[in-house]
Amino acid sequence: MTRLEKNSGPARRGFAAMDATRQREIASLGGRAAHQSGNAHRFTSEEAREAGRKGGQVSRGGRAARRTGE
Repeated sequence: MTRLEKNSGPARRGFAAMDATRQREIASLGGRAAHQSGNAHRFTSEEAREAGRKGGQVSRGGRAARRTGE
């Protein structure tokens, strides 16, 4: 049995091949580094609300638009 027959999806390499615990450790280090360097941004509840409102306005309608052919 070949590797392709064993796995139905594409080969997992690099970060995707690591176990979930190791992925979380690496991601956590990146987040800490971003905060320490001042490049990270934390949304206030007002900023998050505004971002969500904008996202809803940009929406093209999803399934309803595809169904009606708009």
